[in-house]
Amino acid sequence: MKKAIVSILLSTNIIFIIGCGDIGKPADTKVKGGEIVVNFSSKMMKDSLLQKGLIDKNQVVFGYKAYKIPYTTTDEHGDKVEVSGLFVIPTEVPTEISTLGFSMVSDDHGTIFANSDAPSVIASNSGTPDGASIILTSLGGFATLQPDYIGFGDSYKKHYHPFILKNSSASTTIDFIKAVKNFAYNNNILLNNQLFLTGYSEGGYVSMATLQKIEEEGELSVDMAIPMAGPYDVNLTAFGVLSSPTLSVPSFMANFAYAYAKAYDREVSTVLNEPYASKLPTLIDGSKRRELIDPELSYDTTGATGLFNPTFVNNFFQYSNFWFREAVVENSVSDWSPNTPVRLLHCQGDDVIPYAISQITEAKMQGMGAKDVKLIPVEKELRLDHNVTHGECGEYAYKLAIRIFSKIREEKFGY
Repeated sequence: MKKAIVSILLSTNIIFIIGCGDIGKPADTKVKGGEIVVNFSSKMMKDSLLQKGLIDKNQVVFGYKAYKIPYTTTDEHGDKVEVSGLFVIPTEVPTEISTLGFSMVSDDHGTIFANSDAPSVIASNSGTPDGASIILTSLGGFATLQPDYIGFGDSYKKHYHPFILKNSSASTTIDFIKAVKNFAYNNNILLNNQLFLTGYSEGGYVSMATLQKIEEEGELSVDMAIPMAGPYDVNLTAFGVLSSPTLSVPSFMANFAYAYAKAYDREVSTVLNEPYASKLPTLIDGSKRRELIDPELSYDTTGATGLFNPTFVNNFFQYSNFWFREAVVENSVSDWSPNTPVRLLHCQGDDVIPYAISQITEAKMQGMGAKDVKLIPVEKELRLDHNVTHGECGEYAYKLAIRIFSKIREEKFGY
C-alpha cells in the first residue's frame, strides 16, 4: 500500500481528465446533504490510468466516488455566502481501511478564472474523475476535500472571488471541512479524524491561511500541512510585482488588484489603468479561461501603457500607511509560528512565485519559534536534473506531498 503512489505522474497543470467520456449522473444519488456526481469502479479507474500511461499494471487503484456538497461560509465583510465543494472518497478498499476510516486531505486548488474549472463543476458536468483528487483518492487512499471557493460553484455570478485574501480563503476551507465531517456522519462514511492540508499556488496560500485560522480557533486539529508554491508573504510579493517593468501573467495581477479593491471598498480605476479597470469585471466574471484574458490586458506594469495606475504605484512605494501597503501586510500568512508540522514545497525554478518567498517564510516562522517548519526544494528532493517552472512544478509537488502524507498515515494507522 505504501508504495502505491511512487510512480504517479500528474499533468503539467495538475488537472487531467480520465477520458472515459461523459457517463452522465450516477444512478445511486440518494444521499443526505449533497449529491453523487462521479462513481467510478476501481476497474474503470485502473483501466483509464493504464490507458493514459500514468501507472503500471501492478499499481493498487481504488474506486472513486465524488459528492458535491453545498454549504455556507463568510466573505471578507463577514456576510454569509452559499458555496459548494467536492468531497471524494476511495471505494472498494481493504477491510483495514474501512474499519479504521479514511484520513482526509483538504486540497485547495490553484488559480482558476472559468467557473467550468471549479472542482464540483468539472465533476458535475463531465461525470468523470479529474485532477489531483485522482492521485490523492484512487491511488493514495485518502478522502479528498476540494472547496470551489467563493465566486465559483454555487456562488458563481453571485460574488467576486476574494483572490489572495486571508479571512475568506481560510473560512471557505474550514467551513467545508466541517460540512464534510457532518455529511460523512449523516451518510455513514467513516473518517478517522486525521487531517492534512495542502494546495498549490493560490491553493498553497489558502492552505497556509487555513492552518493559521485553525490554530487560532482551536476547533480542528491538523496532522501536517504541506502548502506548495504559494505567495505567503503578500507584502513582499506585491513589492516584487510592482517593482518589475513587466508582468509575466497579467491576469493574476489584475485579479489580485480587483479583489483587493472590492474587499477594501476602493474604486478599481484608482488601482488599474483604463481601459482595463472598466473591462475587467467582464473578463474575470467566470466565463473565460486565463488564455482569453491575458491578451486583453497589458504586460507592462505601470505608466501610460501599463496595467497599474501610476499614482497607485507611486503611493504604494512612498507611503507606509497607504491602504494597499497595509492590506498586503494584513493578508500575509508568513509572519507567525505554527505549532503544526509544516513542509513548504517549492520548485527552485519557479518563474511566477519566486522560490525566495518560501525561503523567507521558513526563516520568519523559524525565527518566531516554530519548531517543525521546513522548506523542501522539489527538484533536489526528487533528484531532478533541471530546475522546474511554476506551471511544471505541480506534478512533482503533489507526487512528493502524497508520499509524505502516506508515510505519516502509515505510522499512525498502519496502512
